[in-house]
Amino acid sequence: MAQTRVGGGEGESGRRGEPDGSAGSEPTPAEQVAELLERAQNGFEIGEPLLDRLRTALMHQTELRSYRQRNDGRRPLRCNTYRHVFLLADGSSLVLYELEHDTGPQERYLYELYTDDGALDAAERRVHDRIGGGGIGPGSESEELPAWLAEELLLAMGPTRPRREYVAEASPDHARRLLRRAENADGPGEVVRELLQGALGHHIALITKPRRRGTGRDATWCRFYEHAFLLEGGGEVSLWELEHNMTADGRLVCEVYLDEAEAEVAADRHARAQGVEL
Repeated sequence: MAQTRVGGGEGESGRRGEPDGSAGSEPTPAEQVAELLERAQNGFEIGEPLLDRLRTALMHQTELRSYRQRNDGRRPLRCNTYRHVFLLADGSSLVLYELEHDTGPQERYLYELYTDDGALDAAERRVHDRIGGGGIGPGSESEELPAWLAEELLLAMGPTRPRREYVAEASPDHARRLLRRAENADGPGEVVRELLQGALGHHIALITKPRRRGTGRDATWCRFYEHAFLLEGGGEVSLWELEHNMTADGRLVCEVYLDEAEAEVAADRHARAQGVEL
């Protein structure tokens, strides 16, 4: 069975006016990496070992991280930052940040890729200096998203449930690895562990959720994954993985729950404890 993948919510080609490679089909993670490198001015700075790992990802998701726009000059100046999340076969994830702006001498978008927040922050400051004061978005006079834009973003990034396509490859091992990574004491018990040892297939889905965040730089990592398992007789069992860094030391941890609502409640509990807004 084919392994599933999740493409960017808006579609890379559709968002930036580029030709669509194959009508109606989403790019694979490897194709997504190739597209990012092709248009990036600094793609050569991304190490080949990291790119090799990204190309083997099972799924990818694109999210708008921040934006800036100014319309009162000779021509509009815009800066958008996208977070490209890649889910790997071992359940971990890697992130590429893409900076998109039109502050160059020509009226066309330029693209830059970064792997860490520090380098991205420096690049955003450089582009925001070119945009200057005023406009909307972080760094402008109004730090709040316009209500209409916030609602549109929430709708565009709302909850999705991709069609399940079960992978019949070492599903019991996948269940064991997932449960072994879990650090929460209130996770699935031995009955579930034993049940999943007979799994015939599994499916991983990154679940997007419309979560309002504060207007400052977002250093909070919070992701939900559904791990669905196909059992003998056609039954299905889902485990809900919460991956976050809302810990005292900022360490990335994995928690697993039997119920999606329990994972949501846990995320909100961790956020309140750290004083952050989801």
